[in-house]
Amino acid sequence: MEGQNALVDIADLSTEFNYEIRYATPDNFIGEILYDCAKCLLRSEVAEALIKANQYFCEKGYKIKLYDCYRPLDVQKKMWAKVPRPTYVANPYKKGSIHNKGAAVDMTLVTLDGCYVEMGTDYDYFGREAHIDNYNLPEAILANRKLLFEGMRKQGFKNVRTEWWHFSFRKNRSYATLNEPLPCD
Repeated sequence: MEGQNALVDIADLSTEFNYEIRYATPDNFIGEILYDCAKCLLRSEVAEALIKANQYFCEKGYKIKLYDCYRPLDVQKKMWAKVPRPTYVANPYKKGSIHNKGAAVDMTLVTLDGCYVEMGTDYDYFGREAHIDNYNLPEAILANRKLLFEGMRKQGFKNVRTEWWHFSFRKNRSYATLNEPLPCD
């Protein structure tokens, strides 16, 4: 069954994640609240793979901090209206974003106590410094990014070239695009 029944709340499956769902706050590239609540919903197989990735990171002294998960198509349209640049925002009138399918996450790593891990730019930084093929960064940042990329790839996630924080699950095209709002109580 499609719709929200196809999505699970990662917080119901694991307590081992940190959250900073930016689109539920005005602290994002649009500067306004886009979600009514801060939830991370994903397809169940995507959530299971993310939990395995987090276990991998926990064994290395880190854990995943989530910025964004499922995103309703209407929110994607608002983003596109502000930044109609497919390098950074997926066009909702073409294939849309993998976030609209509940099969992508925007994330970083933090230490097990929740401390910041430097990745070279903030989340949703639209510039060359955020590109995964930009090696003009200090060694420590390159090592942090390498750890992030390797851990996510082991569980079937792939990056996009322009955003170190974005990971799409491998089977994403088989999922339908969704437009239900987040289930906020």
